[in-house]
Amino acid sequence: MGYKDLKFPEGSLFLVTGGAGFIGSNLCEAVLNLGYKVRCLDDLSTGKKENVDLFLDHPDYEFIKGDIKDLDTCLKACEGVTYVMNEAAWGSVPRSIEMPLYYCANNIQGTLNMLEAARQNGVKKFVYASSSSVYGDEPNLPKKEGREGNLLSPYALTKRCDEEWAKQYTKHYGLDTYGLRYFNVFGRRQDPDGAYAAVIPKFIKQLLNGERPVINGDGRQSRDFTYIENVIEANLKACLAPSEYAGEAFNIAYGGREYLIDMYYGLIRALNVEMEPVFGPERPGDIRHSNADISRAKAELGYDPEWSFQRGINEAIEWYKTNL
Repeated sequence: MGYKDLKFPEGSLFLVTGGAGFIGSNLCEAVLNLGYKVRCLDDLSTGKKENVDLFLDHPDYEFIKGDIKDLDTCLKACEGVTYVMNEAAWGSVPRSIEMPLYYCANNIQGTLNMLEAARQNGVKKFVYASSSSVYGDEPNLPKKEGREGNLLSPYALTKRCDEEWAKQYTKHYGLDTYGLRYFNVFGRRQDPDGAYAAVIPKFIKQLLNGERPVINGDGRQSRDFTYIENVIEANLKACLAPSEYAGEAFNIAYGGREYLIDMYYGLIRALNVEMEPVFGPERPGDIRHSNADISRAKAELGYDPEWSFQRGINEAIEWYKTNL
């Protein structure tokens, strides 16, 4: 059924950290469309001001420019909040290898500040972004919660630490926390620019501009590409999840598997261009194959993703054609 018919208590206030980013701005939009109030907290270090400007005229939207590394900012942002959806983090495996100290401060201490602020303000549910990167070098497919390997990057370490801290806050302080292990999310408003841009928007923009994309490695890596609508559903359903499942982390994906080279040729067909890719070196810290077992999220969160990779990529392509 997706999420469009979900009901929350009257007067609910959602705090979305990282609300100027790709996933965060889509969550803000979804909450507003459901008829509830949303407060966005973002320092605009990776988020975009235009993703805030979209909603500034909406009477139920409030923007706080602030940093989750500052506890006082987090405490103020959590005042009167019913649900927290904590998306604020720095992404990118390669960048985390270059900037480990910053990733620790932002992704671990920042999330811990938000957990503490939510606890002190009596927040009902704390839903936060984790990552499929926590599976590390565990070779079995599909990836299943409780069967993790050695971590391959500082980014993955930060997400694993967030899960452990959240578990402690549920155990000791009674804060209902739910971790969402995202698998390669894509869709509207995902940034195609910069050295650390995600592969799908980057490739689409390059192909539309007549540039040859670079595939890192041989293109036989596989990913469980997950359309943004499925991620919105997961976040909102986690806000309604039973307390008995608090303290856990869940795979959030479609449950499919696409090889990068197949995805690439699908894009050139859809865009009606003829261009062979360039093959570059593999990136350190990258997982070779990724495919999610989503049975726990289905059983415990009621997650039932409607958007397949093909349906999602078709909509994403149309969005980029119009908005790039």
